Amino acid sequence: MGDTLEEWFRREILPYEAALVRFLRRKWVGLKDIEDIRHDIYVRVLEAAERERPNQPKAFLFSVAKNLLVDRARHDRIVAIDLLEDFAELNVLIDEVTPERRASGREQLQRLSALFDRLPRRRRQVVWMRRIEDLPQKEIAHRLQIAEATVEKHLVLGIRALAEAFYGHATRPDESAEDSTDAGRAHGE
Repeated sequence: MGDTLEEWFRREILPYEAALVRFLRRKWVGLKDIEDIRHDIYVRVLEAAERERPNQPKAFLFSVAKNLLVDRARHDRIVAIDLLEDFAELNVLIDEVTPERRASGREQLQRLSALFDRLPRRRRQVVWMRRIEDLPQKEIAHRLQIAEATVEKHLVLGIRALAEAFYGHATRPDESAEDSTDAGRAHGE
């Protein structure tokens, strides 16, 4: 690679700026922080690329973004010692993760996992790819060879079914049978 770091950055990273900002707006509640976070991401990308240019710049950019958001979230959870002293003076209980809460969380996760496994196959694939793998709808549609509208439909129905089953509004997440979208694949969806 004969180009400079600046040329590489302009060519390989900046074209994804709009997508990065959209990603940050979706994932971070403090909209006023977005510009600072974007700047910090670019700094980290440049520092890493100075040592070695990544083979997949887009994937690297979004990986750095996710890691930075995790770091910021952890940092925001840290409470100053003086604040803890103020709480002690006010006799305010600090919320702790008790063994009971940990067990309850584990049970809820197992329950959600069982409900997820009962979703129709296509719906389960779409929910997993969107919510766990964080793939865009367009990419999911391409991978599954279905229309983007079908991806959106599966996502909405899947999340709704899980929420209703989990919170007691329905008995099973697969109450609505696999709709015609799987059959519709033969018609170009």
